[in-house]
Amino acid sequence: MYATLLWKQVKEWTNRLWQAAVIRSGMLTITVLAIVLLTLAVGWREHMRGQFARLKREFKGPLPVLSVPAPLPGGQEPVVLERSTIEEGSVPEFLSATLLPGRGMNMFQIKANIPGKGEVSLLASPPLEKAAALMTGKGEDANGSESLAVGAAFEIPWAGRVSGTPSGNGLNAAWEGRNIHLPTDRSNGTIVATDGLVLRAPFSSVKVNVMPDGGEAEAVYDAGNFDGRWPSKLEITSTTQLSSRVLEMKVTARNTGDEPEPVSIGWRPRFAILDGNRGDLMLRLPSVTRVEVSSHHPDGPTGKLTSVAGTKYDFSGRSGARLDSLTLDDTFVNLRQAPLDNGPVAELRDPANGYGLRITILSPSIKALYVSSPAEGGYVTISPRFNYDDPFGREWNNEDTGMAILRPGQTAQWKIRLEIFALPSTGY
Repeated sequence: MYATLLWKQVKEWTNRLWQAAVIRSGMLTITVLAIVLLTLAVGWREHMRGQFARLKREFKGPLPVLSVPAPLPGGQEPVVLERSTIEEGSVPEFLSATLLPGRGMNMFQIKANIPGKGEVSLLASPPLEKAAALMTGKGEDANGSESLAVGAAFEIPWAGRVSGTPSGNGLNAAWEGRNIHLPTDRSNGTIVATDGLVLRAPFSSVKVNVMPDGGEAEAVYDAGNFDGRWPSKLEITSTTQLSSRVLEMKVTARNTGDEPEPVSIGWRPRFAILDGNRGDLMLRLPSVTRVEVSSHHPDGPTGKLTSVAGTKYDFSGRSGARLDSLTLDDTFVNLRQAPLDNGPVAELRDPANGYGLRITILSPSIKALYVSSPAEGGYVTISPRFNYDDPFGREWNNEDTGMAILRPGQTAQWKIRLEIFALPSTGY
């Protein structure tokens, strides 16, 4: 009890002393004011030394690094069809297909899962950023020729080379009594027009549909008369569908003008050679007939078709034949269909890596296979197309060179199926 009374007395004395010494004397006000003024003075000093700005930056974190967006091929975002592996890596499967709508729907890359190798790129293409930097539409790429060095370009309204009479900054090719004026390129010293007019064309109205085991992309290009270079107007529709084992591609060309016009469609893939084992690759072609090439004008056809049966150019066997060190730059025609197939079939087999690629031609309008593979190169091209090389050339006389003739309102269709399959562990 006494302790409690004593404690209360001490608290009263302390309270009276505080009121007398601080509150009533104004000491509290002076003390607070002094602290505020001192804080302001220190703050101003640090502000002048830039410390506040430094602290502010530290709280916000490092400043973002400003970067210039990477160029896009043809100024349009790539379209990527993707799917997930469902076979747990036990069999070859397609994983994705990348298309470039700004560059004529070039199939820039196809990725697949190969047992024992994992994810691989099936087309010989550089990184997308490097390809986009080359695809400027200027200089050497003025006609889109850089598209031929990557991926798998579509060639429309003709495929391959066209010769003619030099005229101004191009050449004139004769068709049905009229001249078709085309931009030119130089091939082995010969002035020719090459690989169509859509290599750098910007497709529009691109639609992508997701499917249970992949996806589908459809794009439309209203080509018109190609800036006055073609006899009539053309509308092109490209459709690609991806699934685990199959890539199905279809291109239609419709004459939307008032005049007849010649049309061809081709696709020029550069299949990559994995591990550099080109000599062991097996090529199978559904033909024993080859377009003869002139010895006087390299790359130019003579207008004659020759049999390759029993020669080094004969790839018609059931399993095809090895590439070995043979350089190929040839067009094969008179395509044949086996009894149980849906169309003529070409195959590229890689025994060392245990997989193969099969092209089944589903459109009867496809009359030729152009095959290109330099002995020291890193790719093999198997190009299904309507036309023979130089389809308007005088050397052909009355030969049907594969160009479809579309009257107003008519449509031509190009369609193939690309399959990936496993090879037996023993043999080819």
